[in-house]
Amino acid sequence: MGAETKQFSAYSDIEIIQQIIAGEVKLYEILIRRLNPVLFKTGRAYGFNHADTQDLMQETYVAAFYNLAKFENRSAFKTWVISIMLRQCFHKKQKLSFKNEQPVEAPQNELTVPMFQNNNSNAENLLVNKELGHVLENALGKIPEDYRMVFTLRELNGLSVIETADALTITESNVKVRLNRAKKLLRSEIEKMYSPDEIFEFNLVYCDAIVERVMKQLADSNYMSPIVA
Repeated sequence: MGAETKQFSAYSDIEIIQQIIAGEVKLYEILIRRLNPVLFKTGRAYGFNHADTQDLMQETYVAAFYNLAKFENRSAFKTWVISIMLRQCFHKKQKLSFKNEQPVEAPQNELTVPMFQNNNSNAENLLVNKELGHVLENALGKIPEDYRMVFTLRELNGLSVIETADALTITESNVKVRLNRAKKLLRSEIEKMYSPDEIFEFNLVYCDAIVERVMKQLADSNYMSPIVA
């Protein structure tokens, strides 16, 4: 991150958006860096490989930029961008005969505490979590997509039930049911606690690459204003 943008790193998403719309387009880099891990986990949970996920992230960031003025702050900016990412994933998956989701029954005994919230950060635990994170990633790939998406948004990306429901356009009840089912499917194989940051890890080198790709694409289009006419 350049010195000219670093001074704005403590600003809220809304404050940065206002600055971008006012003409400080380079500050968009800050938002990209904040959301890179979240969007990467979302794309990987949808079943896309690393390269396809990065392409979808770039498309999402460009689309979000040109629609910034449409963001009405009714939900968190993160949720709004995830919704755009999910639409990109959906359209890409449609080409592979993506199936529409089906309604599910009412939830029972929702577990509200994140299943993989890490409270231990010593070196030994980090090493164990690093190794077992791959086990969880593989396990997630084996459970149904609708459960996998809810689990990723709630447990790995930290969205609330309401935010997850909004992002996936399903009911809050469906979110709770799917989260419980996902946990049950995973719990039999995975009993330990993991750090969300260790799952579908998005390294700094990839973060820099995405920032460069998005900002170059915006620059090539002469930073067309995101302000709605």
